[in-house]
Amino acid sequence: MVDVSRRQALALGAGALALGSQGFASPDTPPSLHSLAKAKGLRFGTAIATYQLNDPNYLDLVKRECGTLVAENEHKIYVIEPERGETNFAPADALVGFAKANGLMMRGHTLLWNRRKYSPAWLNEMEFASAAEAEKLLGDYIPMVAGRYSPFIYSWDVVNETIDPETGEMRNTAFSSVMGEELIDFAFYTAKEAAPNATLAYNDYMSWETGNEKHRAGVLKLLEGLVSRGVPIDALGIQSHSNYDMPDEFTPEKQRAWRGFCDDVVGMGLKIYLTEFDVNDTRLGPDPDMRDELMASYTRDYLGMMFAYPEVEELLVWGMVDKYSWLQDFLPREDDVEKRPTPYDSNYRPKPMRDAIADAFKSAPARVGG
Repeated sequence: MVDVSRRQALALGAGALALGSQGFASPDTPPSLHSLAKAKGLRFGTAIATYQLNDPNYLDLVKRECGTLVAENEHKIYVIEPERGETNFAPADALVGFAKANGLMMRGHTLLWNRRKYSPAWLNEMEFASAAEAEKLLGDYIPMVAGRYSPFIYSWDVVNETIDPETGEMRNTAFSSVMGEELIDFAFYTAKEAAPNATLAYNDYMSWETGNEKHRAGVLKLLEGLVSRGVPIDALGIQSHSNYDMPDEFTPEKQRAWRGFCDDVVGMGLKIYLTEFDVNDTRLGPDPDMRDELMASYTRDYLGMMFAYPEVEELLVWGMVDKYSWLQDFLPREDDVEKRPTPYDSNYRPKPMRDAIADAFKSAPARVGG
């Protein structure tokens, strides 16, 4: 969900304050978020992009705080196969190589982003003559990607955002136009064969926010069908972006509705992964202290609710520092003030949100084996 070109255009030299100068190496350094999560049987990590491999300050922060990574865009089809038959694994391989070299785990995102908006032009222009023809293309692509990184990648978002939030039904794409619901089943079965040891998830951005009712209902319907048919799905990836409602709008009524949704998910026997957490502050006032306080309070409330479910196994933030966040461009602020959606500011300094995440891990019930 990030514009790669903007991320690449950001100045990497702005982090002149080295992490050592932040006091990270002092005896008073707090435990890492990874260690706090691990103590409770959870995982903590972040999205990462290839261009960030050129920022040593960012890499030091990632290595200090995180236990697992997920590629921001590099495992998506528009990066891997921008033109039909022309593959480019170099960006994805670079991230996997960094993870391996530094003892980090890695999730895969995503094998099928079933949205025309985020599909390469060649795929959108495809007019498959039959379901079998579509299966052939997808049946070659998924093993090519998932098999390349098996068994290192421990979990895949097999399908991403296939539910239209306006209708609650499956989006229409080149694949779904000929395969229908069978598309999703086929993707999961194919992924399971290519990466038999990986947990497999459906990932989407339905949330507690106003107007998400049809989206939530559509996702539940999709999951119920997959589970009832015995499709090899292990988890729901809840992106956990809060984009449109502000953090101070997480009211008791919305919390009850959201809890009901999560109850339905775990009632199907599925795990929950919090896959893309950040907090949008588009409509909050410009004062950074005020925004930080509200966002930290929301983070404690949201994560406290979610970690109460033993089925929740990990938290991945969608970036560790503000300047690299996709939210700087998405739903921009009218006052042009920099957004503060991540645990660290643009000078790599920890913010109250970082403390809130730490507090949520400390308060979380220990998982079995944690």
